[in-house]
Parts: sequence; C-alpha cells; structure tokens
Amino acid sequence: MKWLFGARADERDPRVQALELLAERARILIEESRENVVVVDEELRVVAASRRAREAMEGLEPGSSLTVDVLEGKHGHEPVVVPYEIDGRREALVYLGAPGDLAAYEELRAGFTAAVSHELRTPLARLLALLETALLPGAETADLIQQGQLEIEQMRELIDDVLFLSELETGRATVSLGSTAPGPVLTAVVRRLEDTASRAGMRIESQVEEGVQIPLRPRMLRMVAENLAENAIRYAGEGATLRLTVARAGEEALLTAADDGTGVDADDLARLFERFYRSDRARASRGTGLGLAIVKHVVTAAGGTVEAVGGPGLGLTIRCRFPS
Repeated sequence: MKWLFGARADERDPRVQALELLAERARILIEESRENVVVVDEELRVVAASRRAREAMEGLEPGSSLTVDVLEGKHGHEPVVVPYEIDGRREALVYLGAPGDLAAYEELRAGFTAAVSHELRTPLARLLALLETALLPGAETADLIQQGQLEIEQMRELIDDVLFLSELETGRATVSLGSTAPGPVLTAVVRRLEDTASRAGMRIESQVEEGVQIPLRPRMLRMVAENLAENAIRYAGEGATLRLTVARAGEEALLTAADDGTGVDADDLARLFERFYRSDRARASRGTGLGLAIVKHVVTAAGGTVEAVGGPGLGLTIRCRFPS
C-alpha cells in the first residue's frame, strides 16, 4: 500500500532528504538574513527575499519584478549584485544597503584608521627620542635600549589587538563553538598573570561554580579573561585584589571580574568598552585601549551582554552574561 500513501519520512531516499535539508537551510539563511537580500532570476523576477528586505521595500514578493532603477541605486539603496548559475539557471543575489550605509562604514573605517595611527605615533615618538638620546656622549645605552624594547612591545601588542579585533569583525575568528568548562582556563590565566599582578602590588584569584559552562571556545574564553585581568592590573592600583568568578545567574552563566581598587568615574563607565578609550588617569598606562572592546565584541558575538559598575574608591566590576 506504500504506492497509495507514499513512503514514510524515515523511508525516503537519503539523497532526497539531504536535498530537502539543503533547500530548507538555504531558505532560512535568506529569510533570517540581517541584510536586505533578494534573489532574482535573469528576468529580474523575485525568487526569494529576506524578511528585512520585504519590510524595507513594499511589494517585494516572489514573482514580482525588481526594477532596473533599484539595481542602479536610484531609490537610495546601494546594491551589490552577485550573479551565479545552477544547472543552467542564471540567478543573482542582490544586497540592498540602506541609504547612508556605505558612507557610515567609510566614516567608521576612517575613524578607526586615524585612531590606530594616533596610538602608534606615541610609542614611535618615544622610541625615536630614546634612540637620539642613546647617540649622545655618555648616554646610559643599556638602560635606553631596555626602555626602547618596552616601546616596541607596546606597538606589537597594539598591532596584535587590532588584527584580532579585525578577525572578530570579519568573522574569521569564530567565537562560539560549543561550551567550555571555565575552571581550567581561569586557573591558567591567574597563574600566567600572578607575577605581573605582584609587580603591580595586587593579588589575583579565581573561583568557579561547579558544572557551569561558558558558550565560548577555550581560546576566546581565555582572551576575555586575560583582557579583564590585565585591565584590572593596569588600573586598579596597589593593594587591590581582583577576583575572576563564574557562577549561575538564573538561566545565564555569569563571568565577573571584580576588583576593590581605585575605581572609575561615572562619566568613564559608559565608555570603557569603546576602542582606544582611556580615562585621563589611565592615559599614563601602556595599555592598547582595545582590551575591553575585544571583551565586549566576543561576549556579544556569543549572544551575551557586558556591563561595568563601580565608582571612585569603589573598585570596578565587569559582568559578562551568557545564555546557558
């Protein structure tokens, strides 16, 4: 009787099931895309469109026509067309940027480039001054070389942070693949930074609630913990203690970096996660100004949120919340 009712789902040809899975996956990728994306055939008839595109452009339904004016950007959109051919059928993906998107991106890129250039100029200027001093008669060459090495190390850290942030933003560094038990990662971070913390006159420790998982790859979790700890070591002040903890918070996993140091002014709290932002007190530090920006990017890419609380003399607490 199978010929009458058809095969059950689990009896169908695996190849058919695989094709149906691929088709459904492609449909979801287009439908849920954050972009205004439209698929058209060679007659410019709409084959499919993302929800966002349909909301942005009235009448954008399968079978309707995408006009040449839209493709030429005459309605304020900035299209990018990606043609392709499948089994002799010619189609194209059309990405319709919102008006001003490209200008906003260019403004952001130019600002970021200017900021990187500015941040590199400072250690370069100091390095040049050290080299010029080393050429003077009677100069303490060994001491000047050591100071020069510190300036070069700062430039290396800045370049590494810029490249890593770029990888995150372009998707080349995958943030969330499975979950990681945070205990071993935080223990390793504390051990690596103990000497640095000791030289700064402060203590660093960790505590992890049993069974809690963080939805990050181990490398990404280590990057977050290291940047949180290094920020405290640079700015908390002598005599402070930093505690890195992980615990459950309702339906979330909570990673906290809390210190009892000098704290942060209220005006600075809201800007701590901006690239290159440093308060007036922090500008004497050799930090790159990207550590907390990286923390925020990694946490939000994993579906989490990040916040900072504290005040002058009240220390600084940074909470990273992740969906569990």
